[in-house]
Amino acid sequence: MPTAPVALDARALILAAGRGERMRPLTDTCPKPLLPVRGQPLLQWWVDALARGGVRDIVVNTAWLGEQIEGHFAVQSASDKRGQLPNQEYHAPKFSPEGRDFGYALETAGGIARALPLLAPQPGDVFWVVAGDVFAPDFTCAPDAVQRFIDSGRLAHLWLVPNPAHKPDGDFGIGPHGMALNGAPPGGPRHTFSTIALYRRALFEPPWCDILPGNPQGTAAPLAPLLRKAIDAGQVSAELYTGAWTDVGTPQRLAALNAPSSDG
Repeated sequence: MPTAPVALDARALILAAGRGERMRPLTDTCPKPLLPVRGQPLLQWWVDALARGGVRDIVVNTAWLGEQIEGHFAVQSASDKRGQLPNQEYHAPKFSPEGRDFGYALETAGGIARALPLLAPQPGDVFWVVAGDVFAPDFTCAPDAVQRFIDSGRLAHLWLVPNPAHKPDGDFGIGPHGMALNGAPPGGPRHTFSTIALYRRALFEPPWCDILPGNPQGTAAPLAPLLRKAIDAGQVSAELYTGAWTDVGTPQRLAALNAPSSDG
């Protein structure tokens, strides 16, 4: 089992490679993670949250209009914006440019596997994954959550949210002792996966995942089947997050967040 110092070095991947088809025409000229919410790009909310949680090493995967995302961070690096956060030294993100390398996005599992050498170079390493198009302004990327996950020995820990109107059936349940379930618990609901999670490198290695670390072949693969396999094996925990959370998947949801009366 990894030792405690790993918690201090946990890295993070911000998923930012999607095309954002449902957000068109806004995403025809701007990648969805750079769309502004309350004065700054969606992606920036996660960069700042991770920095407050002590995560200095961030990887961003890109595909559609990825050069704009890299350009955003080049400007930010020059102004050292993250250096203004308490006790944080600015570390420019690294990039996993799927569009440049393969001409297409690799989906979630494929993208994580591609970024794995940057995210988790050593056996036993753990890392955050968040979606650059999700708005959760009050979520805390807490070091003690990382430490609890390390101590658990499990392969993944998921944050679930109450089902939004556009996804009434949810994804996963929470069973006894905080274990994730592929179905609903007896007498309880399934909840929606927030896309916020902690993972252990081993989940993206055999026998769980057959994509080579670094994904040199450019395999595009979704994450859900991998998670469901690990859940069936009792290797995934979960908790319910009830703070503000929005999957910014349509222009209407974006407009609601930016409306003067919006409360998140």
